[in-house]
Amino acid sequence: MAHAYVFPGQGSQFSGMGKNLYDTSPMAKELFERANIIAGFRISDIMFTGSDEDLKQTNVTQPAIFLHAVIAFKTLADAKPDMVAGHSLGEFCALVANGVLSFEDAFKLVSIRAKAMQKACELVPGTMAAVLALADDKVEEICTLIHRETGEIVVPANYNCPGQLVISGSITGVEIACERMKAAGAKRALILPVGGAFHSPLMLPAKEELAAAIEAATFNIPSCPVYQNIVAKAVTDATDIKKCLMEQLTGAVRWTQSVQAMIADDATHFTEVGPGKVLQGLVLKINKEMMVDGVN
Repeated sequence: MAHAYVFPGQGSQFSGMGKNLYDTSPMAKELFERANIIAGFRISDIMFTGSDEDLKQTNVTQPAIFLHAVIAFKTLADAKPDMVAGHSLGEFCALVANGVLSFEDAFKLVSIRAKAMQKACELVPGTMAAVLALADDKVEEICTLIHRETGEIVVPANYNCPGQLVISGSITGVEIACERMKAAGAKRALILPVGGAFHSPLMLPAKEELAAAIEAATFNIPSCPVYQNIVAKAVTDATDIKKCLMEQLTGAVRWTQSVQAMIADDATHFTEVGPGKVLQGLVLKINKEMMVDGVN
């Protein structure tokens, strides 16, 4: 019986996030202030009082979610994960939780990642869409056929839970895919209000920029395995962890497969740390027998 700690990704932000931590924990306040200095602006102010529009900017959203999740984790006196995982951005939080990255190094990497992704979105327009109630292999097949026939980029991006897969790519590629997914029997194929084609080859410029920063950062020996998005299995070697982090920007988030691997390795209790309850819901859709709770 293992206890897994999991960390959410982009989309779980809200105005006021983290303020309770700042107000009630001296340690949290110190970490927020340290992050403000590293960021060069008061990101805590945007988190606590900014509008939804302010928080939607990728270069703010990602560091904000990271701060909320990691600081919430650090205020837990009895947190002793047997395994950790994070959904996309959340993987950086997981690597702080198991001691691979320091708070400062991880925050710097997340900030670089966010800015690089923002630039990539502006360089090559793209989008994403949620496909509901269609088998994963059918989604994969349709994406492959569209690329072969049209040259447009469209790939599976987030395997969230059985029957919920997000695709990503060029605007034209995703639009064609949505029509074909519905024709193939998808309950819905809905284009999402996102700024770009995350977890697709269109993020290659961001991957190259982030890879250099990852290579330069210090990666420590983990206190427990991290189940990384790109391979959906336990990883403990620092070199492998770095490689998976680099590949994640252009590769798929295999969340369904990661949770299944954690359960196969005896996870029975999943604690989501950070804003929202998205991952708790996904874990239960993957296996309704799991115990889930959250800390925010």
